[in-house]
Amino acid sequence: MLDWTPNTNHTGVYVAKANGYFKKHGLDVTIKTPGDVTADQLVAAGKAQFGISAQESVTQARDEGIPVKSIGAIIQHNTSGFMSLKSKGIESPKGFEGKTYGGFGAPIEEPIIDAVMEKEKADPNKVKVVNMGNTDFFTASKKNIDFAWVFYGWTGIEAETRGEKVNMQYLVDYDKNLDYYTPLFIANEKYIKSDKETVRAFMQSVKEGYDYAIKEPKKSADILIKEAPELKSKRELVEKSQLYLKNKYQDDASSWGIQDAAVWENYADFMKKNKVIKNEFKADDAFTNEFVEE
Repeated sequence: MLDWTPNTNHTGVYVAKANGYFKKHGLDVTIKTPGDVTADQLVAAGKAQFGISAQESVTQARDEGIPVKSIGAIIQHNTSGFMSLKSKGIESPKGFEGKTYGGFGAPIEEPIIDAVMEKEKADPNKVKVVNMGNTDFFTASKKNIDFAWVFYGWTGIEAETRGEKVNMQYLVDYDKNLDYYTPLFIANEKYIKSDKETVRAFMQSVKEGYDYAIKEPKKSADILIKEAPELKSKRELVEKSQLYLKNKYQDDASSWGIQDAAVWENYADFMKKNKVIKNEFKADDAFTNEFVEE
């Protein structure tokens, strides 16, 4: 179960299907996009074996006693941040004052805005927050929002292909604790314990898929468009996004998918400090490298 509509964060999954990696590992995989129910909810309920989520969602789920676990990082470092059209005049988080933020309803959004604004000695109370749901960033920006939280590798590249001038405040530039894993693969802890063989087969298949995307960005873009035909009209975006992400998927990790406990602990500290989670957090309970290690 994907976390969003098909995009280049998901390329390795589509490549694994198209190139027969799942089949080679004895798996028959159906890729679905979320509706009203998220991947996290379906995986937690045992209705989907695997899903795509993010570190903040897994940390929060663990805090609430929901047994989901991260089994591999899709992108090694956080490429997300707050984007605005250049015409809005937002050149730093100080510029968020008096503006409207278009969110998607996650509890972590406002603490993140508060944190980056406080670094600039700005007042978070001067930001209006509205829920824009799945509305396209560019459409919403021309209607009722001033800035939104996006992945540069998709929406930032889309701005380039559309010739839209934008400003971007990357989270990692304001707080090292905000360099966390987003997106990532999740599975239910009970499922992991009951069927390690299938979990390993799935993760080895998608690892081959992402390794292929790293080596063959153009061919991977072709596969993604063929497998997700709704992207046909966005070929330039898909191709440029693949070129951007080919060096981001693995980046400085020893191999694709590897996660570091310190990254989990740092972000959990941030979440606890901002009262998004209440309980003690154990990184080793939240993720495992068992299925992606060489």
